[in-house]
Amino acid sequence: MDARIVEFAEVLRQNGVRVSTSEVADATRAAAEVGLQDKALFRAVLRTTLIKREQDGDVFQRAFDFFFSGTSRPFEALEPSLAGRLQEQGLLEGESLRTVLDELHRSLPGMSPLAQAALEGNPGALARLFRTAQLQLDFSRMRGPLQMGFFSRRLMVAAGLERARAELQAFEDALREQGLGPDGVEIVSRHMDGALRQVEDAARREVKRQADARIGKPSGGVEEKPLHRLSQAEVKQMQSAVRALAEKLKARLVRKRRSRREGSLNVSRTLRHNLPWGGVPMVPWFRTRRPERPELVVLCDVSDSVRNASRMMLLFTHTLQSLFARVRSFVFVADVGEVTQHFKERDVDRAIDLATLGGAVSLTANSDYGRALATFTRHQLGSITRRTTVLVIGDGRNNHNAANAWALEQLKRKCKRLLWVCPEGRDNWGLGDSEMLTYSKHCHHAVVVNSVAALSRIAEQLVPV
Repeated sequence: MDARIVEFAEVLRQNGVRVSTSEVADATRAAAEVGLQDKALFRAVLRTTLIKREQDGDVFQRAFDFFFSGTSRPFEALEPSLAGRLQEQGLLEGESLRTVLDELHRSLPGMSPLAQAALEGNPGALARLFRTAQLQLDFSRMRGPLQMGFFSRRLMVAAGLERARAELQAFEDALREQGLGPDGVEIVSRHMDGALRQVEDAARREVKRQADARIGKPSGGVEEKPLHRLSQAEVKQMQSAVRALAEKLKARLVRKRRSRREGSLNVSRTLRHNLPWGGVPMVPWFRTRRPERPELVVLCDVSDSVRNASRMMLLFTHTLQSLFARVRSFVFVADVGEVTQHFKERDVDRAIDLATLGGAVSLTANSDYGRALATFTRHQLGSITRRTTVLVIGDGRNNHNAANAWALEQLKRKCKRLLWVCPEGRDNWGLGDSEMLTYSKHCHHAVVVNSVAALSRIAEQLVPV
């Protein structure tokens, strides 16, 4: 309970409540005196020892409800036990069903707590197991929702994911040895995989619950709101704002280009054409400047954690595509897929839907920036020239895979400019599985775009002409 109160105090601090170390010590001693039997008394004790200002009362109440009420809610959606589902659905009958139930009865007591809870569909056991696993994690280091995937995986590992997977595989092998046919093994395997996926979903819901309690809500208008927090209606609203911003920037850059069309003074032609005035350069002549339209290559992460940011940046860059001689677009999660043709054949909104909703690459894999960058460089480096601007969009969270920063270094040597747009603040770079500190060193420029307002402030830096 002491560790739980310390964690509760940390949540209060992250939500703006000033709590000292001595006050936490007072709270633990007072809680030990009153116990947990009377919830109202326990809440009153914590409020008395930890809260000094009346305006912090609402924050305390929300945090208390989060920590000490409804902690099993993320696990309530679990389906019944494996045995119950097989019997209810009638997928196995007779001897096959008895074989599975007998082997389950023999194997289950020796399995790990996570495997037992998954096969029994026991939300209470899972809640207790995850509360214990959470003690191995430091949720206070969670700086934003972009890290929820990382903390979900760490929570599953702390709860015993690898051992549970091995035990479920051993259970399948035991069923084969007992003479269960391939069809029966396939049915059992499918149900066990589904049970484990439900546990993983529950872990994500629990981490989201932890994030909601710790991460302060944004202030200001919707344009200042972090992209990953936009609702569906707000995404559409901000898409209109991004399109208007891009069109405004395009008009300004086109005017700037036109004003710089004339090259340096052509002295010989000026003197020759001004001979009627005695060689006095009344009418200057300039060398014709050959217009150079650069090429643009966009490499965009479309995983869940950065999808809103990806949509905004794809919309922004493709609204500006008339400024470039050629625009090629690639999306990735772990694998890389080219979506250039989508933007040529469809309107930009429909093309973005296809690019970000799984039309080009699988969205079920975990992000692997190292693999994606290496694949892209090996296959596309030959098409990169000194006229090419390469724009990478993503948070750089690599799930502790190989960073493969050499791929960025090769791109940087060949292209005109290598830019990285990251939707995560610089304070989070290098934390957890973030490789942004490494990747930013190999780019010409790395910028943070976590809201439409931030994009407005640096838009011209992204597409100089």
